[in-house]
Amino acid sequence: MTAGNCREARPIQWGQARRGSRARQLVRGVAVHVLLAAASLVMALPFIWMLLSSLKTQPEIFIFPPRWLPRSPQWSNYVEVTRAMPFGWFTLNSFKIAGLAVLGQILSASLAGYAFARLKFPGRDSCFLMWVACMMIPAQVTLIPQFMLFRSFHWLDTHLPLVVPAFFGSSFGTFLLRQFFLTIPMELEDAAVVDGCTRFRIYSNIMMPLAKPALATLAVFTFMGSWNNLLTPVIYLTTYTKMTLTVGLAFFQDQYYTRWPLLTAGATISVIPTLLLYLFAQQYFVQGVVTSGLKG
Repeated sequence: MTAGNCREARPIQWGQARRGSRARQLVRGVAVHVLLAAASLVMALPFIWMLLSSLKTQPEIFIFPPRWLPRSPQWSNYVEVTRAMPFGWFTLNSFKIAGLAVLGQILSASLAGYAFARLKFPGRDSCFLMWVACMMIPAQVTLIPQFMLFRSFHWLDTHLPLVVPAFFGSSFGTFLLRQFFLTIPMELEDAAVVDGCTRFRIYSNIMMPLAKPALATLAVFTFMGSWNNLLTPVIYLTTYTKMTLTVGLAFFQDQYYTRWPLLTAGATISVIPTLLLYLFAQQYFVQGVVTSGLKG
């Protein structure tokens, strides 16, 4: 083969290799998307089953082999679940408690996280280690002491035991925000100090806007934990109209009989606020770079 023929063959080989590489990347991408879609479908099966069960009658739920689609969708289950209990009051109470818990967690955990990340004071690391160690203490251990404390405050049968503790921070929230604040360059804070900003103004005007991804994550976790909480409202609340939605749904479960269509209908409705909050905060989850504009 002459030199001219070799030069003509090389571009052809390179083009074929490039096309082969693109084909392999395409096949790999399709395979990854198919696997992710299959995994997502498997994870969504319980929710799909709950949604379809909310449209069935009581006998249809116990048919064997199980039948996915109801013969005649019972949309009246959603109307009946609102009539079987004060659904509006329960939902309003849940929103009130969950909203205040989110507000309290964001305020207290962000202040504590900023202090542990940026402020220098004696025993800071030891205090933070003790604070994080509280994450290993089960909630059941502190259940009785908290009940005795709130009873001495005459807070029983009120929403205060469900809301006030959130304004004193949590180990997880403080740890999450502290680790996030450590990733923010010190140059931003130094520039703010040179401009005459106080510590609180640095925290409120610089750190908090940059911490939106971490704050959104903490808000979603806190809302889900408070919204789905069943044990604490059962312990502290006795008045029927002060109950939360999770307690109201538990009323459909008796010792010998459970009204599954109404229970699944109410559970489907109760999932909607959490899904909406997640969709709203999702844009902050995907933020990879928090700070920008620093060039050296």
